[in-house]
Amino acid sequence: MTTLTDTDILGQLASYDTCAISDALDFLDRPGAVHGVRPLWDCDKIVGRARTVSVVPRAESETGTSHLATEAIATAEPGDIMVMANHGRLDVSCWGDIVTHAARRRGISGVVIDGACRDIGASTALGFPVYGRAVVPISARGRIVQQSYNEPVDFAGVRVAAGDYILADACGVTFVPPDLIVEVLRLGALIVERERQMIEAVQGGASVVDVMHDSQFAAIVK
Repeated sequence: MTTLTDTDILGQLASYDTCAISDALDFLDRPGAVHGVRPLWDCDKIVGRARTVSVVPRAESETGTSHLATEAIATAEPGDIMVMANHGRLDVSCWGDIVTHAARRRGISGVVIDGACRDIGASTALGFPVYGRAVVPISARGRIVQQSYNEPVDFAGVRVAAGDYILADACGVTFVPPDLIVEVLRLGALIVERERQMIEAVQGGASVVDVMHDSQFAAIVK
């Protein structure tokens, strides 16, 4: 059996869309696709490994904490994707222009945010992909703090660990743990081929009712 390198895996993952990866995860009865997180500007698809940051409300007595994401950015590998877990909070930003510049310089591929960001114009100007729930002008200062980085986080209902694979595109964001990635890629190829055959059948004049019933195509994915 050929062993896939990380470069092989990322290249194959980039060849799919999030719909195929979500379907593959469904076949395995595993979570991984999230909803409500979308591109916050017309940015590129991104693929990479997760660099996680957990964000929580600031306690009144709390002072002197590290700025959000700075340690994670400083230790990231080129091609990593920042994962900002802010529990869907929309009233305060957990990502802005200074960390965008730092992330771009570090070679980070983009950021996915379960929450809001600000300074989206800077991200757009730098060509830095940002996926999140909203854009707001309100600063994190005095409102939220970093709880941890490179530790497992809950992101929009999915448990994400540092090093998990991420694919994000116009349809949303998917996460795949390393122990599932080879099987997800295998199923993804079968799903793409099945859909290609279904579309070909419709274009050839087959009834969409029969095609969408899927009985003649279901055996392709197993």
